[in-house]
Amino acid sequence: MSVKGASRSKIGVAGLDEILHGGLIPARLYLIDGNPGAGKTTLALHFLQEGVRVGERSLYITLSETAEELRAGAHSHGWPLSGIEIVELIADESEFGDENQLTMFHPSEVDLTETTRKVLEAIERINPRRLVFDSLSELRLLAQSSLRYRRQILAFKQFMVGRDCTVLMLDDRTSEAADLQLQSIAHGVISLDYKSPGAKCRFSNSAAATLQADSTISSCAKAG
Repeated sequence: MSVKGASRSKIGVAGLDEILHGGLIPARLYLIDGNPGAGKTTLALHFLQEGVRVGERSLYITLSETAEELRAGAHSHGWPLSGIEIVELIADESEFGDENQLTMFHPSEVDLTETTRKVLEAIERINPRRLVFDSLSELRLLAQSSLRYRRQILAFKQFMVGRDCTVLMLDDRTSEAADLQLQSIAHGVISLDYKSPGAKCRFSNSAAATLQADSTISSCAKAG
């Protein structure tokens, strides 16, 4: 077990890291999906906090929550976010004024291109070893079509090649059906399900874990 986990990136959740033989394989792209409240953000913050602990640059790119909301949620759990870079890409209402609508491109296409540019600029500037992208549902809305959405994910995956960065991409299952295309693009998939008083997470290798302490993923143990 120690040999298998020697080169892994720990998530920071003991039972989950045990199931994954010490953590995630570094420099890979992982999909973390689950309904709202299942614990995706919690898992992501544990992952970044562990990165800070071992001296790795950690970046949280948020399209869904503001940086203030993210910090408030972490503070309510007593989690410090010091050392974690947060890049907020929430659309500003002023960006959608009439003067900004004079374009030959569809607004969604302009928004998607601008958002993608900002994401790539943030990654190049900070050069993180650990990255969380929250969330894919906003990117899916900007893309408008499954083809453009898939192309964006493939382009992002290609952009990350050689950057020695482990990426978690969060998805809240707002699409009409399971996004099997997205799962095929990712190197690994962790699915979180919330069922009071605990939650279960499923892995692409059919392993399973029971998440205790309400929905906060404070511990993780193998399920039968």
